[in-house]
This record gives sequence, C-alpha cells and structure tokens, in this order.
Amino acid sequence: MNPLRPAIANMAGYVPGFQPPDIASWIKLNTNENPYPPSLKVKEAILAELGDDAALLRTYPSASSEKLRQVAGQLYGFDPSWIIMANGSDEVLNNLIRACAGEGEEIAYVHPSYSYYATLAEIQGAKVRTFGLTDDFRIADFPERYSGRLFFLTTPNSPLGFAFPLAYVEELANRCDGLLVVDEAYADFNDWNALDLVRRYPNVVITRTLSKSYALAGMRLGLAIARPEIIAALDKIRDHYNLDRLAQAACVAALQDQEYFRRRCEQVVATRKFFVAELQSLGYAVLEAAGNFVFASPPDRNGQRIYDGLYARKILVRHFSDPLLCHGLRISIGTRAEMEQTLSALREIG
Repeated sequence: MNPLRPAIANMAGYVPGFQPPDIASWIKLNTNENPYPPSLKVKEAILAELGDDAALLRTYPSASSEKLRQVAGQLYGFDPSWIIMANGSDEVLNNLIRACAGEGEEIAYVHPSYSYYATLAEIQGAKVRTFGLTDDFRIADFPERYSGRLFFLTTPNSPLGFAFPLAYVEELANRCDGLLVVDEAYADFNDWNALDLVRRYPNVVITRTLSKSYALAGMRLGLAIARPEIIAALDKIRDHYNLDRLAQAACVAALQDQEYFRRRCEQVVATRKFFVAELQSLGYAVLEAAGNFVFASPPDRNGQRIYDGLYARKILVRHFSDPLLCHGLRISIGTRAEMEQTLSALREIG
C-alpha cells in the first residue's frame, strides 16, 4: 500500500530557478534577487541579536513577531492586527489556501504568472482554474462574478513584468465573491500599489516579500495585510515559531531603514530603464517592465538559443518551456556593470 495521498504521489512539484554551486563565478539574473546587499543596519541588528556568546539562540523567538507587525504597521499605515509576518510570502500564500479552500474547492490565477499557486493548491486538494490574458493585458473571459474561493493576482506580473492598472484591480475586487489576493512581490519597483484597496474592500489581501526590494531572499521574510478576521485565521494555522530570532531582527532593521531601501529601489529602476532601451536598440521586443526584471524576446523569437548563449558565458537568465513564454527570456536586473556585460554577450550571440 502506498502511504502517500494520491495527489502528493502524482504531483510534479514546483521547480525553482537554478542556483549554481559556484555562484560567485556567474552573473546571476534568473531569480529576481536584488543585486545589492541589504542595509548595513541589518547586519548590525543580527550581530546585536547574537551577542558575544549567542546565548539567546537557545530560547524561542517571539511567536507572534509582534515587533515586526508594529514596524510594518507604522510603515504601511495599518494597525498591527491587520498584518501577519511570514517565512517568505510563500508561507502566506500556502496558508491562505489552507484557510479558505477545502478539497475540491476552486482557486484561480492568471497564466502566465506565479505557477507555485498551482502546486500549493494541489497539496491542499483544491481545484485550479487559470485565466489567460488579452492582447491589452487584461484577464480573458473573467466572469462577471467569480465564485471561487481565492483569486491570485500577481502585479507586477512575473514573468511578463507589466502591472495591472489600479482601477482594474479594484474592478476585480468587486467581481470576486471570495478573496482577491494581490501578490505584490515586486510592487516596490512600481509607481503604484493596491494597499488602499485593503481598507476599502473586505475581500482584498495584499502579500509582500522582503526577498526582492529589501535584498533579504536568504532570510525568507514576507507578510500579508488584510482585515483582522482574516489575519486571525491565518494566525491559527501558521507554524507557531515561523520566524527565527535573526530573521526577526533583520526584518525590523530593513523596514526601518527606508532611506537605504528607496535609494536601492531607485537604482534598480534606473538600471532597468537603461537595459530596456539597450535591448530595444538590439531589436528585442520588451514588454512593459514594472518589477526588477524584464521579459524580452530576440528578433528571431528563439529564447532557447539566447539562453544557451548566455549560459555558455556564465550568465544565468530564466527561460521557460511553456509555449506562451518560450520565445523570450525573463532577465533580472543586476548592477549596471552586470547588465552592460549581459548586453555585450547578447551582441556577441547576435
């Protein structure tokens, strides 16, 4: 007898971006990491938490991450009861499905976007429905009333890079009977976000991560903002010590150093604009970019050829086998020097 649930035994599982073992010898532009280090205050906070003998590591961290909720609440303008901290935003996405969608109940998302939604739904035994995009980047055939338990909207969209207009996100909130989860992993690189919709619509949840704009992918930090009754439900099912002491110290320091945060975001956006213009001069078709990456197609629409050429030069980007995406590449924005090296490689590849 197979002890595994059939859904788990048969599922493929999510495949994250390739992490080379000799990472220092690569230009790594495949997982939308921040090219710059986190604030120096993060390191200082971690060292202070460790102390001289790391004695505090023998004790459990704050189970509620209360200080983090207070700092995030001050930053975003919400009472801490509207905020939950998480081990990466993936933990929040997982727990939203666990809290809202039972076996056989439906969740939905836009394809292409973050395919991990489907993996999380499969684990839960929920049904998955996907919606495509129109030529003007609206959701194709979205019903007047969507009755599924959750609808995940990634904006700015990954891997394509565009952001849905705020008015359109609000329209979707009005058309969803269940929760509209606005996944804003890349919102800090965009000119607008949907935070105000959480105050106005009881079914809107915002998820954020510190992996991208705060350069803390290695610490696994995320959060969600929603009505207190939703946050209370998520609190019931999260791991009771879901963030360790060092992660909590790092999170507080990062969120409080807004001057450094804004400067680095502006730097990434400026490099993105430069890179887009240079790609276009090479004949690449580049979609509207609102995150810390671009989706670009070479003139011959052979994304695999360009991926292979860059890989041979130890430059990692993301190529997808999906027929909707295989013509192009998702390229994270690195430092100006890294993007100039990438452009030189693209000119060589031709």
